[in-house]
Amino acid sequence: MDGNGRWALARGLPRVAGHQAGYEAMRRIVDAAPGLGIRYLTLYAFSSDNWKRPAEEVATVMNLLERYLREAVEDYGIKGIRLSVIGRRDRLPLRLCAAIEAAENATAGGERLHVRIAFDYSARGEILAAAARLGGMREPTVSSFARLLVGANPRLAEVDLLIRTGGEQRLSDFLLWECAYAELYFTPVMWPDFTPQELAAAIEEFGRRERRFGGLPVSTPSPNWVEVQG
Repeated sequence: MDGNGRWALARGLPRVAGHQAGYEAMRRIVDAAPGLGIRYLTLYAFSSDNWKRPAEEVATVMNLLERYLREAVEDYGIKGIRLSVIGRRDRLPLRLCAAIEAAENATAGGERLHVRIAFDYSARGEILAAAARLGGMREPTVSSFARLLVGANPRLAEVDLLIRTGGEQRLSDFLLWECAYAELYFTPVMWPDFTPQELAAAIEEFGRRERRFGGLPVSTPSPNWVEVQG
């Protein structure tokens, strides 16, 4: 979900106004995803490197996530949307951790769409933590190691489509293991301007890709899992 700050500065607004607009874009995309056939959606909201940002900006992002989570408790249960947060929690404010736990518990039964918010997240950090958990596991396989990363749901270890807004063309420490065979889609559209129509265009492009996975071409279905990187 890249480009919030640049979107705001281009309009003569403070960077925090861009995060507010990005919050509204996030709500639109989550609401649109099930209608586009998406069952898993991960949104990269705050990387572990983002702690380097100004304190006011970091505080704004924290407050917006807490607001989003509290609204989700009321809204997502009705819509059948499950919400979870991945990343570290030991550095987050206690109020935010409580809001995360409440939202996860309240929406745990949602089966229409699983939304994951990557917050204080680092793919390298996740991989290193999973490697540390290997312990006495002999000759780990791709699937057994993936379970250490994502738990019991193997579908979460295979990303179909990764979208990055804002014009940058790099992964920026996002789901590095899970994106091993992901299709990458880069757009210059800043995240606050990213609409359901933009998402539909990305999925249409995905449908034209030829996916081989190291072998012969296979038909490309609609993506179940979409990542939006920030």
